[in-house]
Amino acid sequence: MILMNIDPRYPIGNFDPDAYSDRSDNLRTISALPEKLHAAVVGLTDEQLDTPYREGGWTLRQTVHHVADSHINSLCRFKLALTEDEPPTIKPYAEDRWAELADSNLPVGVSLAIVDGVHQRWVAMANAMTDEDFHREFIHPETGNWTLERVLGLYAWHSLHHTAHITSTRERNGW
Repeated sequence: MILMNIDPRYPIGNFDPDAYSDRSDNLRTISALPEKLHAAVVGLTDEQLDTPYREGGWTLRQTVHHVADSHINSLCRFKLALTEDEPPTIKPYAEDRWAELADSNLPVGVSLAIVDGVHQRWVAMANAMTDEDFHREFIHPETGNWTLERVLGLYAWHSLHHTAHITSTRERNGW
């Protein structure tokens, strides 16, 4: 058996839009995230949750809170793209600084509840979207135009990416 040296920053690899181009698969991943994220952290102690997933990286607790922060932003971006006449320019946020704010020290259950609600709304909205809706865009001032189809793929990857940060840390530490 050959063991690969996996970069702990990208336990499932970098985002590849071609690998996340199937809308049905992406919607299933987005829909499944709340349950998968709950399962990833179940039974972890505060000490374990306060363990970084890699040297210099976020703690598992910060990672859960980041998922909530990021996915709230994504839901809002979807809504802006769906309701504005012209592709809106979204406001990026400093995710690294958000992760340092005091609310990132709260119990993970707070953000798990947010993820539950955000994903219920996101999936309901996405399931009602037309092909034309998925071609709507927003403009990210740092990375350019994004269709909602591509953003859905990015957030399917993002869901798996951060869940893997937690599960791979558990595996490495035998938790």
